[in-house]
Amino acid sequence: MIDPSLMSDMLSPFWVSIKLATVTTLCLLLFATPIAYWLAKPSRRQAMGRLKVVLMGIIAMPLVLPPTVIGFYLLLLLSPNAGIGKWLIEHNISSLIFTFEGLVIGSIIYSLPFYIQPVYAQFLRIPQSVTEVAHLLEPSRLRRFIKISLPQARVGIILGSLVSFAHTIGEFGVVLMIGGSISGETKVVSIAIYEQVEALNYEAAHMMSGVLIIMGVVMVALIASVSRMNQRP
Repeated sequence: MIDPSLMSDMLSPFWVSIKLATVTTLCLLLFATPIAYWLAKPSRRQAMGRLKVVLMGIIAMPLVLPPTVIGFYLLLLLSPNAGIGKWLIEHNISSLIFTFEGLVIGSIIYSLPFYIQPVYAQFLRIPQSVTEVAHLLEPSRLRRFIKISLPQARVGIILGSLVSFAHTIGEFGVVLMIGGSISGETKVVSIAIYEQVEALNYEAAHMMSGVLIIMGVVMVALIASVSRMNQRP
């Protein structure tokens, strides 16, 4: 029989992780989709093309850097003593360090390449003929983006959303550096498992890890299904 207090301690991190993954994915849908579309558009000027290459490299940095490195510099950036954190304090705005909002910012940055890449690739797959017809039928860029480009890239958007959600659920280094371990606020399930192992409470660690494994299998199955859809002619 599991202690009810222990069960509550186990469920709370799952709720924080799911909430964080959901908010992060929604933010990426709103803000990163237009960025991926802009990056995928052909550039007439050589300087703009080079700028896009540089931006793609910056966006991809979380793929090669350890999460603790990204978390460390985000901690410095959001710290009340420097960067954005100092500006917030000077304008009587509370610090983002060790808050859920701070976790969201860190998760968006860390998950950005996992969302951008499949969406960017899908925008590149839009046939040139479709783009040319869209220019003839719809003069508004915004309407072309909403009515034509987004539907054409829907598989990439779904795939990027699933990958970003799954990736955020398993975050550890970044969220630990900028969020700490505040129960009900910033303690995500990966940190909770680590703390249970440190306390030698292997039963709770096994249970939480088992739930994550099941969630991981479901997410991988969904991602594989969407990927097969993307491969169909």
